[in-house]
Amino acid sequence: MSAGPGAVVGPDTRPRNPGGARSGLTGRLLTALALVLVTAGVTAWLVAGVVGPPIFHEHMLRSDAGGTGSAVDHTEEAFLTAGALSLLIALGTAALVALGVSLFLTRRIGASLAQLTSAARLVAGGRFEARVPDPGMGPELDELAGAFNHMAARLDESEGLRRRLLSDVAHELRTPVATLSAQLESIEDGIVPLDAGTVQVLRDQGARLTRLAEDLAAVTRAESGDVRLDRSRQDPADLVASAAAAIGPRAEAAGVAVVVDVAPALPALDVDPERLAQVLGNLLDNAVRHTPAGGTVRLRAGTAGGRVELTVGDTGEGIDAQHLPHVFERFYRAEDARDRHSGGSGIGLAITKALVEAHGGTVRAASEGRGSGSTFVVSLPAAPATPAR
Repeated sequence: MSAGPGAVVGPDTRPRNPGGARSGLTGRLLTALALVLVTAGVTAWLVAGVVGPPIFHEHMLRSDAGGTGSAVDHTEEAFLTAGALSLLIALGTAALVALGVSLFLTRRIGASLAQLTSAARLVAGGRFEARVPDPGMGPELDELAGAFNHMAARLDESEGLRRRLLSDVAHELRTPVATLSAQLESIEDGIVPLDAGTVQVLRDQGARLTRLAEDLAAVTRAESGDVRLDRSRQDPADLVASAAAAIGPRAEAAGVAVVVDVAPALPALDVDPERLAQVLGNLLDNAVRHTPAGGTVRLRAGTAGGRVELTVGDTGEGIDAQHLPHVFERFYRAEDARDRHSGGSGIGLAITKALVEAHGGTVRAASEGRGSGSTFVVSLPAAPATPAR
């Protein structure tokens, strides 16, 4: 029966058997085992029937017992009969034991693969919580099950991040769009005059939408590795001084002091100065935003373990321990209401992490909890030493 117009045909979930009447894994393993047993039996029978009797006959003739020809023939017949019977019993017992062990193993392997297949179908259908139990059939199948469970866990995590990303983007768009709509309706109804203040509100909300779009594009490019780095040898002291000068006016307006501390004789860095300025700018802007008036933001450059560390610390609000592993995720906020009103898009730290990793470095956050400030450390490899001329 053919499907009518507009009918929706779902995916075919029936087991596929491209080989027609092709047997399963159990049947093929048993067939292979049967061939091995038949080959071994035929070989043993031929060896026992062709090689054994002549050797036995030669030994009988050379023996000191010296029997008659009929006695030798009778002894050889007894040898052949006993040997054939012993060989038949041994092969039969071996076949039965091998068959039992093979059935046990093939059923265990088949059950493990069936569980893996079922879980894979669930994952393919969007059920990323599906997991495979440990088969206990050796390191190979255990590693396969572990790798599948790790893949499913990562997919489950990615799906959760995707849903949260869509929700956060919708939330970020909703506020400026609602403000723009309300202002435009008020202007149309004559409630709010189209003066300089109203125009500024509209411009601010439009700038917020533009900044959000630019931040999303930037973090997507950075996380996908599509970042063009114009590297050059840079003195960490110069990079720190430039970043401090750039944040100076904003920090002064917020009543926050910026202190610069640079260790002497720092090795040079092979970095893109504009990208690293963006990294330090994001960290300093975040520190100033969350440090109350009268607080201090400290920008330090030093070395640790043969690497250059650029540290941004503040005496601000601090971060609870449970939030520290997530601060570099897109749109993650320890306290949504506070951070949304503070003016950040929630993407700056994600961009920072991606840019630092593009330079071959790492970035980490530390805090002793609420009210004790926070510290962000960027660790970068030192540039290779220039050969002396």
